[in-house]
Amino acid sequence: MLFRSYVQTLTVFFEYYRGKPISLISNEDLIHFNRDYVLKKKLSASYQSQFVNALKILYGQVIQSKLDIEKMIRPRKPFLLPKVLSEEEVAAILNACENAKHHMMLSLMYSAGLRRGELLNLKLEDIDSHRMMIHIRCGKGAKDRMVPLSQRILELLRSYYRQYRPAAWLFEGQYGGRYSERSIELVLKKAVEMAGIQKNINLHMLRHSYATHLMESGTNLRYIQELLGHKSPKTTQIYTHVSRE
Repeated sequence: MLFRSYVQTLTVFFEYYRGKPISLISNEDLIHFNRDYVLKKKLSASYQSQFVNALKILYGQVIQSKLDIEKMIRPRKPFLLPKVLSEEEVAAILNACENAKHHMMLSLMYSAGLRRGELLNLKLEDIDSHRMMIHIRCGKGAKDRMVPLSQRILELLRSYYRQYRPAAWLFEGQYGGRYSERSIELVLKKAVEMAGIQKNINLHMLRHSYATHLMESGTNLRYIQELLGHKSPKTTQIYTHVSRE
């Protein structure tokens, strides 16, 4: 997927300099392209970085040119605060779920601070009721981690299991197999509507809310970092900007 994106960006670059041999493209050409195409079109920061990375690989590793790719200024990523729900809003969303499976998925996602993929990748053996832990396998960055399992969530899981009897995945679709990402997005959308909340809410906001509520309750930042699976404490520190404390 990344290779395809680089090919697409390089195609745009060489279409811009159509007819000019690759070997004759200079540092000045890079500056002009950056100024007259990338910046003038107000391309997103991630798309601008994609141009820089693609050209750096082509000229630095493939062609081994002396072009100074760093002359194409990398854009500064905007500092965006995470959107957070109040504890009352989270409770309203969960209580609006009439379906036991839907209620269980959103409850587990919030109570353990899970990403969407981490929730849907859970298998039955990942729930350790003896140690009261949940094993998150291959989270972001291909890292495993363990997160606490609350007694309340364990009771809900047992009730859910007796009703649905999943075979392998903890949450399975109507006809078996892993529950789909699109389906759980629709589950949240319906719950938000039923709760009467007039906000644009996505699944990742449950994770943001989990981290923020932990911080507001006095939980140590380092502990929150481990629970979320963040590599750097700087990533976790962003919640200090939205915490009421």
